[in-house]
Amino acid sequence: MSGEDERFARLRRDLAGAADRDEIVALFQPQYTLANRRLVSVETLARWEHPQLGTIGPAEFIPIAEESDLIGEIGDAMIHLGVAAAAHWEKRVFPVEVAINVSILQLHDPDFVSRVAECIDSTPLDPGRIILELTESTALADVPLAVGASLALTALGVTLSIDDFGSGYWSEEQVAALPASELKIDQRLVQAAGATGAEALSAAIDFGKGRSMRTVAEGVETTEQLDRVRELGCDRAQGYLLGRPMSGDELEERLRRG
Repeated sequence: MSGEDERFARLRRDLAGAADRDEIVALFQPQYTLANRRLVSVETLARWEHPQLGTIGPAEFIPIAEESDLIGEIGDAMIHLGVAAAAHWEKRVFPVEVAINVSILQLHDPDFVSRVAECIDSTPLDPGRIILELTESTALADVPLAVGASLALTALGVTLSIDDFGSGYWSEEQVAALPASELKIDQRLVQAAGATGAEALSAAIDFGKGRSMRTVAEGVETTEQLDRVRELGCDRAQGYLLGRPMSGDELEERLRRG
C-alpha cells in the first residue's frame, strides 16, 4: 500500500467520531458588500484538527465523509458551531450573517430539518442571521426531495444559498427549482482571464439577477477581479484579497474595528 493509500485509509478510520471528540473546528471568512465595503457576513469553514496529523482541510476530508456516510455527523457539528458563533456575535452587538455549508446529501436525511430547527431554537438568535449554502460534489439526483427539504428550511426563516455556481454540477434548471435567494459564483469564473471568462462570469451574475437572487463572488484575490465583479453588478464578494479564513476571535476583532 502506498503512503497516499495509507493516509486515506487512516483518515477514513479516524474521521468516525471526530466531531464528537471536538476535532472538527470552524474558521470564518469575511464577506463584504461591494457597494460600501461593509462586513455583513462570514462563511463557516470546516477544519479537522487531527491529534497526530495536524490540521486537515475540507478538500481532503469532506469527500471521505460523504463517501463514508459521515457527512451528517460533520454537517451537524458545523451547524452547531455556526449558529453558536452567530448567537455569540449578536449578543456582543456585532450582528453578522453566518453562512454554513450543507451538502446536498444532508437533505436526504428526513431528520435534518428538525435538527437545524432545534439548534436554532436553542438560542435567542434571529434565524435570518443564518445562511445555509447548498453544496454539490455530485450531480443533484433527486430534485423533488431537495426541493421539499429546502422549502422546509426556508420555513424556519433561514436563507438558502447556491454554492459554487458555475463549477459544473449545478444547472440553471436545478437552481430555478430550489427556493434559494442567494447565488455564489464559483471562483473559477471569478478568476478566469480573457473575454470568454468575462462572458461566463457576466452570464452567471445576470442569471442570478434575473431570478432576483443576491449574487456573491467567491475567490476574489486581486483588485482587478474585485473591480470586475463590482462593475458587473455583483452584490457581495469574499476571497483572500478581502480576508483569509480566521478564528472566531480574529473575526470578532475585525467586527469591532468596523
